Amino acid sequence: MTTSDYATYIAGLPRVLAGAASLFRDERGRVLLVEPNYREGWALPGGTIESGDGESPRQAARRETAEEIGLDLAPGRLLTVDWVRGAARPPIVAYVYDGGVLAQEQLDAIRLQDDELLSWRLVDRADLPGYLLGHLGLRVGAALEVLDSGAGAAELEDGVPVPG
Repeated sequence: MTTSDYATYIAGLPRVLAGAASLFRDERGRVLLVEPNYREGWALPGGTIESGDGESPRQAARRETAEEIGLDLAPGRLLTVDWVRGAARPPIVAYVYDGGVLAQEQLDAIRLQDDELLSWRLVDRADLPGYLLGHLGLRVGAALEVLDSGAGAAELEDGVPVPG
């Protein structure tokens, strides 16, 4: 195979989008959510992995957290990896990392990225389904289960744990 043939082969491969987020809690166990201005529902701080720059999922979670809420914190352990099928878009691989428990001083230091976010809030676990739509709600629920159980990272498909 020539270099040109290989380049053509690579260009023809299916595309997959990738994103990474951090799951932050406060001392009462409430989850920090942000309200995007570009879509319905709330989200964890996070966003698209800039793979063209060679960014890893962990680096993206840190960068996106710093950009979105002004906290430059290294992500903790990986909680979930979710393969989300798309009908009108390519599939997405979504990584969720443990952001840890934020102290009051850190919460007071939150500064929103005005061009993407409307607000932020801490939400009790029982109330999360009212804020997190579709696969994201399932993904965050699975991440919280991993935290509660101390188990290793959960592999998900469309937000649902894969038996294994």
